[in-house]
Amino acid sequence: MKAVILAAGKAERLRPLTSTKPKQLISIAGRPQLEWLLRGVADAGIEEALIVTHYMEEKIKQRFGDGSYLGLRLTYTTQKEMKGTGDAFRYAEAFAGGEDFVGMNGDLYLSPGIIGEVVKAHRMGELTVTGLERDPYLYGALKLQGDKVLGVVEKPAPGTAPSNVTNAGIYVFPPKAFDSIKATKLSPRGEYEVTDSVNHLIASGVPARVHMLDEGDWLDIGHPWHVLEANTRALARLESRIEGKVEEGAHIQGPVYVASTARVRSGVYIEGPVYIGPDCDVGPNNYIRAGTTLVGGNRVGASCEVKNTILMEKAAVPHLSYVGDSIIGERCNLGAGTITANLRFDHKNVKMTIKGVRVDTGLRKLGTVMGDDCHTGVNVSLHPGVIVGAGAWIAPGITVDKDVPEGILLTPEGTREKPKTN
Repeated sequence: MKAVILAAGKAERLRPLTSTKPKQLISIAGRPQLEWLLRGVADAGIEEALIVTHYMEEKIKQRFGDGSYLGLRLTYTTQKEMKGTGDAFRYAEAFAGGEDFVGMNGDLYLSPGIIGEVVKAHRMGELTVTGLERDPYLYGALKLQGDKVLGVVEKPAPGTAPSNVTNAGIYVFPPKAFDSIKATKLSPRGEYEVTDSVNHLIASGVPARVHMLDEGDWLDIGHPWHVLEANTRALARLESRIEGKVEEGAHIQGPVYVASTARVRSGVYIEGPVYIGPDCDVGPNNYIRAGTTLVGGNRVGASCEVKNTILMEKAAVPHLSYVGDSIIGERCNLGAGTITANLRFDHKNVKMTIKGVRVDTGLRKLGTVMGDDCHTGVNVSLHPGVIVGAGAWIAPGITVDKDVPEGILLTPEGTREKPKTN
């Protein structure tokens, strides 16, 4: 059996993280998001996978290559126009070669073994649809009769769903699926939806069964805070391995990984699970708390506290700063005394602005999401839920309570173009 993974979308709800890279390359516990999925494919005994790409596709191809380091044979195809998931699967017909195949969304984080369980449960020639019990209004609800799937209702209005079982976006398709994909018509959103293809396939007489997943084994990475949740889930399975230099006087508690080229200086206190990647330099005299990932090439200097945070490659927090429940992009530099507040003064849920709409994250603690190549001056304070666009600079002493656009310099007088640097 082969696998087809959809990785074409722009993921605008994940900006600014996706301003400079496709979402499949966002780092989670030291690995790109898509790598976790590909490892699950390989562990299921699948040897060949097709990745359907579009947005910044060359970066995906460069990162994963032929897949040999994962034990896979990877090939790629370009979805020429963004016409929906049904259209994306259409590009896989020749690759599937007339056999049943696994198809899935490429923005999922799954617990180990899940893909293998789905493959094992599949009956050849039938359609397998994965589901989980949760409110389906943001996804699609499965219409069920026992374990038989009668159809999918896409994003039902509250109170109208045929069940509380959500479509989890992982399928095992029979070859006849391509006939239904070709017969799929444009949806009201102007796309060819794979759920419409599924409904057509069921209506044509192909038996369809649900394979239920536990919610704790599945995560759709649709918003920035889901990246942190996926990181937490991945780190929960971290095994301690200290390969780098840990100086006398450093204290390590719980599961912690320290890469062979990393250095942990004296006076550092680490509470795992924590991942410290290659070429990181931590300390002296700081506090690294659970849920933190230092992807690689990071500097966390004296008197800093970092908690439940991802520092992307070469991001630096050199001294006297607090970074909590945040994502800091590649090559960012936080000036001394930078504080990312992660708890509202009234203790209500933190909200973020996503595509111009204020969204309740459901979290009481959430800090800053910062794109790549951002700088803060000394004594900058960022309110909970603030998004800082890629390439933005924030002048010293500013309290930031609104999102910062990409590529600008924020000063006490307002925004202006950044000064040129050598």
